[in-house]
Amino acid sequence: MSDGLTVSGLSKTFVSGGGLLGGPEQRVRAVDDVSFAVEEQGSLGLVGESGCGKSTAARCVLRLIEPDAGAIHYADIDIAKAGRHELVRIRRRIQIVFQDPYSSLNPRRTIRQTLTEPLRVHGVCAGREADERAGQMLSEVGLSRDVLNRYPHEFSGGQRQRVGIARALMLEPSFVVADEPVSALDVSVQAQVLRLLADLRDRRRLGFLFISHDLGVIRHFCKQVAVMYLGRIVEQGPVEELFREPLHPYTRLLLDSSPVPDPAARRDLSEETGEVPSASNPPPGCAFHPRCPHAMPVCREIRPATTSPAPNRLVACHLYG
Repeated sequence: MSDGLTVSGLSKTFVSGGGLLGGPEQRVRAVDDVSFAVEEQGSLGLVGESGCGKSTAARCVLRLIEPDAGAIHYADIDIAKAGRHELVRIRRRIQIVFQDPYSSLNPRRTIRQTLTEPLRVHGVCAGREADERAGQMLSEVGLSRDVLNRYPHEFSGGQRQRVGIARALMLEPSFVVADEPVSALDVSVQAQVLRLLADLRDRRRLGFLFISHDLGVIRHFCKQVAVMYLGRIVEQGPVEELFREPLHPYTRLLLDSSPVPDPAARRDLSEETGEVPSASNPPPGCAFHPRCPHAMPVCREIRPATTSPAPNRLVACHLYG
């Protein structure tokens, strides 16, 4: 049985306004026909600007948000169509690390309660055995067993995120969705948490879907990368190849605007190409054409299909049509 993840045709639209609240109805297509695959024990980075839909896609994969369309296959199960009992079973094998270590931990629960609850809910163990497993997991993420009776407010952001990572691993999953796991942390702590995640990934042979807006983090952690823009994936490929030779104009601009050591040399993507269009009213054709330095008439009229101009590379751009 393969533990690879395959997502095809994933879509999610949010509707606001209208109904009892009044006002015009707005439809936001947060995820639009997204497809990608993560091989067993592989690591895929999903990267893009804030609001591009990457976190929504991650939550749809876990059915924390119900997708409108698409297939999500993991361990020979279509998660998108799974019933309650199948979902319970699959969630023992796929877990999530959330972005915000402050809001993702219940402030009224001790660390012991937070870590042992998954074991109790899934009927794995309870009592002294659950406490022992929780203590072992704390040690594995770099925290002392002595903190079991403490509360989240007694920890720093980095320590809280370590607790969140420990909680995600309590059920011994084989796949982890990491949703911006270091973006809410101080820069000095980010590297420590990334090293911890990489060590756990290699030691436990975990597959990862890693969500981030930081290309540097993706390059450090992932083997494959998919670039999202306004709900769609515009480019995919091996990390080193994509960084060395980006194909889509948006990917090139993302790389050019990445932080550099010299503040005077930094570039602001929005200053050079304008703001991201509204997701509730996206441009026709290629959604990136209003910001693209290579836009052609066809880009304003027809949405580009995804093609493979080179081995292991995918891009949705009329430059390669």
